[in-house]
Amino acid sequence: MAPGTPKGKDGQKAESKTGEVGDLETRRKALDMALSARNDAEGRGTTDRTTSGGAGFASALKLSSEFIGGILVGAGIGYLIDRLAGTSPWGMIVFLLLGFVAGILNVLRSAGVVADPEKRTRSGDKPGG
Repeated sequence: MAPGTPKGKDGQKAESKTGEVGDLETRRKALDMALSARNDAEGRGTTDRTTSGGAGFASALKLSSEFIGGILVGAGIGYLIDRLAGTSPWGMIVFLLLGFVAGILNVLRSAGVVADPEKRTRSGDKPGG
């Protein structure tokens, strides 16, 4: 036996007092409380998810319309330049690609990935002020 461990019947009683049954019961009660708190939180979160679904759909429509709008504006400008200048496919090709890039940039700005040009600091300004 290891030094410091109780011997005999008293040692067995000490182990049974701190035994598994009491510890398991307190752990089970703590788990029940944690699960009920989590279920309550999820129940409240369900209503938030249904309202945020509409906001997500609106955001998706906004981003897709900005992207498609950039492409259509680029294609329209390219078509007009082709009609006026007589450069049959080249104006459409160049401005369609520019419209595609502008559409991507608009989507990134709306999503908050790229900062607006007004919010960036000028080269002579200090970043802190």
